[in-house]
Amino acid sequence: MYDVMLNKVSGKAEYAILSFGGFLGIGDKYHPLPWNQLKYDPRQGGYVINLSRDRLEGAPAYAAGEMSVWDDLRGHDIDDYYGHGTGLAS
Repeated sequence: MYDVMLNKVSGKAEYAILSFGGFLGIGDKYHPLPWNQLKYDPRQGGYVINLSRDRLEGAPAYAAGEMSVWDDLRGHDIDDYYGHGTGLAS
């Protein structure tokens, strides 16, 4: 996991930001994943997801320089893609 996006009002985690697709940090894409898709696995000592890599790679993503243009529409795109409302974009 690269980062976490919080809801400004509730202070709760809304998205886990995954980073992959580049090489040595160059060309990475950032993939917001609704927090409700993560499950903590104490045996692995971390969070796991039940999604294929293809599904993650096809999800809405942004490049490093695009984070400043994040808005509610992007939240809706992510919620629509995963089929879950997170509350951030509503």
